[in-house]
Amino acid sequence: MVCLTLNVHTLLNEHHSDSVAVLGHSYPRDDFTNVTPRILAKVGLNLHNQSHHPLWLIKERIKAHFYSAYVGRWGNPLFSVHDNLSPVVTVEQNFDSLLIPPGHPSRKKGDNYYLNRKTMLRAHTSAHQRELVSSGLDAFLLVGDVYRRDEIDASHYPVFHQMEGVRLFSNHELFSEVQHGQDLSLFEAAGRRTPQKQETHSLEAVKLLEFNLKLTLTRLVTQLFGEDLEVRWVDCYFPFTHPSFEMEVRFQGDWMEVLGCGVMEQELLISAGAGHKAGWAFGLGLERLAMVLFGIPDIRLFWSQDQRFLKQFQVDDVQQPVCFQPLSKFPPLHNHISFWLPEDEDDFTENDFYELVRSIGGDLVEKVSLVDQFTQPNTGRRSQCYSIIYRHTERTLTQQEVRLVHQEIERSAETELGVQGRY
Repeated sequence: MVCLTLNVHTLLNEHHSDSVAVLGHSYPRDDFTNVTPRILAKVGLNLHNQSHHPLWLIKERIKAHFYSAYVGRWGNPLFSVHDNLSPVVTVEQNFDSLLIPPGHPSRKKGDNYYLNRKTMLRAHTSAHQRELVSSGLDAFLLVGDVYRRDEIDASHYPVFHQMEGVRLFSNHELFSEVQHGQDLSLFEAAGRRTPQKQETHSLEAVKLLEFNLKLTLTRLVTQLFGEDLEVRWVDCYFPFTHPSFEMEVRFQGDWMEVLGCGVMEQELLISAGAGHKAGWAFGLGLERLAMVLFGIPDIRLFWSQDQRFLKQFQVDDVQQPVCFQPLSKFPPLHNHISFWLPEDEDDFTENDFYELVRSIGGDLVEKVSLVDQFTQPNTGRRSQCYSIIYRHTERTLTQQEVRLVHQEIERSAETELGVQGRY
């Protein structure tokens, strides 16, 4: 118990040095710094590169599919693979290079981990898209850990792993197998942007790019999961692709989004020196795919060091089927926390509270839910009540040790977030 309390205080006090150390480099803190020691401890672990980890296994299966299904003119793999780029990127790489405008909601401190105003932990592998296209690559897969402040439940975790895919086409490459393809063009002059296409692209080019993209991804998930998987496409919006789509698959009775994709914004390709080509890009979550493929019910398990979990993925052949056998389901412990929000509610976001719970409770916390809200009629002040479910993935927790953590969350919510407790 004493050890647990000391660790909590250490985590909170480490915020007060004047720089942040990541992967052997030091970054000065400023008013944007919000990365926590618990998150920094995950940087460099690279689960996707740990042999026989389930994320490594699914990465290797996807690589094997792309290597065998897409071969260049000389028999070499068409797609190159990059899985060791540092997750520390500039804000310009993470947002501006992808045409995400200043003031866009995705830039908020509440949603990202900033080392300072100019540097952050990447929120998506797309942060490297421009630099790889600029280097002359036409077809590549990029795999890495990404970091986002988010809600707390069985399918969300602040560190997860993405695979990015990009393929570019010249005029000849896209239309070579189309009848009278020599008469068609990637681009049109004086075009206009519509829901179906960008202003610079011809409709024929966009339809072929969209067909090629969806066929590529449908083949991939069919290879991974078999013909029986239910898949659907949903139109959506991303600043760096248009048109854009999400693929959803049926998992445990619900539709779960596993990837986003679309036709790359031509402005992005122009800025990377590839304006004479057009292409598509996709980004998929390795954890989401692995949860469906292996039947893993809780995203926290990917970080487990329990050999009962890890040994299940020690296979001789990466294509060998694996069906996760659950560890004993340990009982949950339910606690609640209620507080008045600060008078200036702009000073508080739900993600701030989730992050505080994560920094203190770590992987003991299975789920946090907002269960009630109340507005005081006389003062207009708002109160919120959250349910926090504690459950260890490897042993039974006692109410006494959970109470220590919960009390620290209550104290820290008041001192760090400016709320007023109702406990």
